[in-house]
Amino acid sequence: MYFKQIHSKSIQHSMKRTKQQRPGFSLVELMVVLVILGMLAGVVAFKTRSYLVSSKQNAARVEISKICEALGTFYAAYDRYPTNDEGLAILARPSEKFVDGLLSKLPKDPWGRPYQYNNPGRTGAYDVISYGEDGREGGDGANIDLTNHDEDNKAP
Repeated sequence: MYFKQIHSKSIQHSMKRTKQQRPGFSLVELMVVLVILGMLAGVVAFKTRSYLVSSKQNAARVEISKICEALGTFYAAYDRYPTNDEGLAILARPSEKFVDGLLSKLPKDPWGRPYQYNNPGRTGAYDVISYGEDGREGGDGANIDLTNHDEDNKAP
């Protein structure tokens, strides 16, 4: 019994002492933790950006492919491709042969810009182009130009 009293007093005394001697984190320790968290966040952001860029480019390739299919249907019905003045807008308009139009709406590239259409094209009957993230001709990485003549979007 005596041992239990001494032991419990000893525990209480050590708990009081621990509470009194327990300092908080120093400013340096907090700064180190914040710097490490910032670096981790930067690495994660850098790694995921490439996935975001490639997903936007893949979405643009799919849309260009759909536009090319609509242009092929237009050609089959009218025996010509749209002129530059008509542009891609004619594919979304209702007509005698296509009551709802060939496209439900005039698409924009994943960066919010309209696709460029040229007839005749540089290397084929027409060009459908997305100028990438920067919206200007040329570039690489996220700014690469995507056309219907890319390997993924073979079209006339």
